[in-house]
Amino acid sequence: MLPSAKLTCLLVDDNEMNRLTLEHLIELTPELELVASFTNAVDCLEFFRQGGQVDLAFLDIEMPLLSGLDLVRIMPEPQPDIVLVTSHRDFALDAFELRVTDYVVKPLEFPRFLQAVQRVIKNRQAPAAAPQAAAASFAHDQHFFVKVNKKMVRVNYEELLYIEALSDYSVLVLDKQKLIVYTTLKNLEERLPTNQFARVHRSYIVNTRRIDVVEDHMLIFGKHEVPVSKSYQEGFYRRLRGV
Repeated sequence: MLPSAKLTCLLVDDNEMNRLTLEHLIELTPELELVASFTNAVDCLEFFRQGGQVDLAFLDIEMPLLSGLDLVRIMPEPQPDIVLVTSHRDFALDAFELRVTDYVVKPLEFPRFLQAVQRVIKNRQAPAAAPQAAAASFAHDQHFFVKVNKKMVRVNYEELLYIEALSDYSVLVLDKQKLIVYTTLKNLEERLPTNQFARVHRSYIVNTRRIDVVEDHMLIFGKHEVPVSKSYQEGFYRRLRGV
C-alpha cells in the first residue's frame, strides 16, 4: 500500500451514539475511508463471508448474538487489522491472545483514536519478513501485559525466567515473584520474542538469556531448575550454542 493511499475501514457497534462518534472520528481522519457501518457483528460477518474486504475494522466487544471477540475468532482470512473499542478493560487479555492491533477503552477520545490509526499504519508498513513483528500486539520492545486477578500486570522480558504450564493456567516465574495467569502456554508463546524465549518441554518456555547453568538436560536459573525434554534437546542445544 502506498503511503498516500487511504485505509479502507468498517466499524461495528450496537450503540448508536458510539457508532456515530466513531463515524465522525473516521470522517475527521484523512488516512481513513469508511466502507461500512454495522449495528451488529452478525451483519459484519456476512459482509466478510460475501467477499467484502477492508484494511481495518473497529469492533465493539459486548454485542448481542455475537461479540466482537467471537467475530475476530471466526472472521474469514485474510483478516484486516483489528482495533477493539470497548467500555471494559477486562477483555484485554483475550484481545492480546487474538493478536489484535490495538485495544481502546471508551469513552473514545480523538488523540487516542489517532494513536490507534497510526499503530495500524505502522503495522502495515512493517516488512512482512521481520521476525520480531510476531511479538504480542500492544507488546512494547521490553515488556508485555498479562491479566492477574482482574488486573493487567506488566511483565518485563528480562525479569521473566521461565513459564510453566499448569492445567488451564500458566505460571510466570520472575526474579521476585510468580504470576498465575488463566491462559495456555501456547498463547503466551505466541506473544514472546522468538530471539529470547524458547520452548524446551511440553510444559516449559524459558528465557535463554537468563540461563545460569546447563547440566544433565536441566536448565538452572538460580534456585530454579527446568527440564529439557528429549524431543526438544537437539534443536534447543543447537540454538543455545549460537546464543
